[in-house]
Amino acid sequence: MTRRPKAKDSERSAQILEAADALFGEVGFDGVSVRDIAERAGVNKALVFYYYGSKDALFELVVERFYTAHADALASAFAAEGSQAERFHRMIDAYVDFIDANRNYPRLMQRQVAGGTEGLELIRKGLTPLFEWTERILSEVCPERGPLAARHFWITFSGAVINYFTYGPVLAPLWGGDPGSPQAVTERRAHLHWLVDVILDGLERESDKQE
Repeated sequence: MTRRPKAKDSERSAQILEAADALFGEVGFDGVSVRDIAERAGVNKALVFYYYGSKDALFELVVERFYTAHADALASAFAAEGSQAERFHRMIDAYVDFIDANRNYPRLMQRQVAGGTEGLELIRKGLTPLFEWTERILSEVCPERGPLAARHFWITFSGAVINYFTYGPVLAPLWGGDPGSPQAVTERRAHLHWLVDVILDGLERESDKQE
């Protein structure tokens, strides 16, 4: 279990956490040692163990922080006033902004999932609150069951955002430009807004059929 640093230790522990966050995102869990984290943080290796207990516990905290920030960004965007379409557009914008600012993490999470049972459990633990919140929000416009259920659209939207960035390095030569450039991301954002409108219109038509 992750050791929670005491308040008086917050500065050093924060340095370690930030260093671990950067390194795990850059090269993955297996490519990072405690010594690497200590050197990046500018502290003695023993302090990493003192504050966090182990590399595994530190990684668990990094993953937890990623998913919490992820969920907070979406919830904040959706909470503001506006029409249903406007709220979903804001949520998509927040999603794009968050993944754009944390590009290494989707690839890191995919590596963990591919790693087997331990990786799956860690990602599932972090993902569950985000999934439950998103499914609850989507249930405002989606039926509970079937091909138009919220769980399907959760996959549709998350894949549409995340895969764009994870496939970026592959797409660059195919597209004749950098998909991660500001101009390309703006274009992708516009496409996702269009997708939101198409889906909301389709769901409304389906709802009308049932009445």
